[in-house]
Amino acid sequence: MRDTDLFQLALGLASPWFVERTAFDADKRQLDIHLDFERGARFACVGCGRADCAVHDTREHSWRHLDFFQHSAILHARVPRTLCADCGVRSVAVPWARPGSGFTLLFEGLVLALVKDMPVLSLARLVGETDTRIWRIVHHYVEQAVARMDLSQVRQIAADETSAKRGHDYVSLFVDLAKRRVIHVAEGKKAEAVDAFARKLAAHGGDAEAITDASIDMGANFIAGVERNFPNADITFDKFHVVKLVNDAVDEVRRAESRENAVLKGTRYLWLKNVENLTPAQQRQLAALEGTNLDTLQAYQMRMNLQDVFKAPSLASARRFLDRWATWVRLSELKPMVRAAATIMEKADGILRAITSKISNGVMEAINGNVQAAKRKAKGYRSKRNLKAIIYLIAGDLPLTLPT
Repeated sequence: MRDTDLFQLALGLASPWFVERTAFDADKRQLDIHLDFERGARFACVGCGRADCAVHDTREHSWRHLDFFQHSAILHARVPRTLCADCGVRSVAVPWARPGSGFTLLFEGLVLALVKDMPVLSLARLVGETDTRIWRIVHHYVEQAVARMDLSQVRQIAADETSAKRGHDYVSLFVDLAKRRVIHVAEGKKAEAVDAFARKLAAHGGDAEAITDASIDMGANFIAGVERNFPNADITFDKFHVVKLVNDAVDEVRRAESRENAVLKGTRYLWLKNVENLTPAQQRQLAALEGTNLDTLQAYQMRMNLQDVFKAPSLASARRFLDRWATWVRLSELKPMVRAAATIMEKADGILRAITSKISNGVMEAINGNVQAAKRKAKGYRSKRNLKAIIYLIAGDLPLTLPT
């Protein structure tokens, strides 16, 4: 078998395309495969689909293919342009690459298979390309898949922000709680981010009035955005954010008290965990502090006690529990805790709705962790467009059609 016949079979080429010749350069570590089409061949117009169009002229193109062993492989071909009575002169779509790409479909398929699990820069070094060219592949297929999203069945949503860069730079994530996947990524964390999601929902077959539940934090921006765009959605304030609010208050009490009480030095992370999640060393440390009259210890007990509200058997009992808890906090006169309790009582209806709606931002916390892990592995992203693409890839369950 001639080498041209071998590569003809390996590339899966069908008439009128064939391998004309090959050239191997050991010094450049490169295999060049030259393709051509049969004389007199006619092609379909890519514009209207009209069959049997004559070739007007040709243009030379090259595409990076999968490596041949440890050597880069490049396909070369003169691509015909057809003359169509309706569309004029149009380039033919070759079967091994998409229009406008400098890579074959199989090379792009390899990139898409690897990019979920490794940073783009590392992948670019692995395949011997620039990260800019790899990002072009990623953006093409991700944005194509996002454009095909069907959001007609979305009923329950969750929203939260995640940091894009150090400092106050965020993107907002919107999740379909039923399918546990990211369906929209918006820049910023203002009410306008919710507006953008509502427009995306409508553009992809969704109905704003069909949204029944929204799990969000207690920030005014998300509340305003949801109330403006989703009139039939009951808001559930996510319990993770409720606990975080109280955690922050406990830490504020600790910082103030530690200025006068050295026993609190180095205990910051002790108060952030539930008792059952403490390490043996932390459990001994907490036991040693239980005989003291620390404000921080009292604040921690309030924080632990609050979590029991979500275990209440009914909405009425949960309301009674929360009222008693808020009274206890007010009588303590621990100012950070009193402020947190005031916020919680103001948002009590949305907080207690978690008992009946059974929804939370738990899936958001997992997604957030995966996004931040990918960001750390990549040492950050140069643009929010890149960050959005990675979020959709790792958390969007996109209907990607891998090239073949």
